[in-house]
Amino acid sequence: MAAKAPICDFGWKAADARLIGTEGRAFSIHDLAGPSGLVVAFICNHCPYVKAVIDRIVEDALELEKHGIGFVVINSNDASAYPDDSFENMKRFADEHLIPFPYLHDEDQAVARTYGAVCTPDFFGFNSGLELQYRGRLDASRKEKEAGDLRRDLLAAMIQIARTGQGPAVQQPSIGCSIKWKAGSPADDWSSVTVHS
Repeated sequence: MAAKAPICDFGWKAADARLIGTEGRAFSIHDLAGPSGLVVAFICNHCPYVKAVIDRIVEDALELEKHGIGFVVINSNDASAYPDDSFENMKRFADEHLIPFPYLHDEDQAVARTYGAVCTPDFFGFNSGLELQYRGRLDASRKEKEAGDLRRDLLAAMIQIARTGQGPAVQQPSIGCSIKWKAGSPADDWSSVTVHS
């Protein structure tokens, strides 16, 4: 069943964490920011929504690098219940799709809970002060193949943020597979989740 990300909660600061990447070393989320901002995206290996757009995510991330925007993707899914999302499969996925930015493993799901991530893909766009300015979709494609005339929402929003520090007032939420929470995870009860701390 598809899940939809909430609207942008403008201004909250990106939370930092050190997570292991597919390269085999740990990265700080804050250290991955560019001079003009940062995109933190929650993805996984098996989700059909992610599979449909991963190559466009890579393309847009490379374009955003030219505008001073850093990019990082994080997998928070429960790999015990969803073996396709294991760390070893993350490495294969990164290699297959030539992912040029860190792909991090949020094994205990603490980062996803802190950010309030709900689906894959779920995009968080921050300005140079690491203040949230975008919480929306990559584009309008969902699980479909790319149409040539699709508006590239994330790309356009982040270029605007790089130039002005402010995201667009109107944003379309991302839609994807729900995050696969571990049994008994606090995320099963949203009243107990600490978001943006």
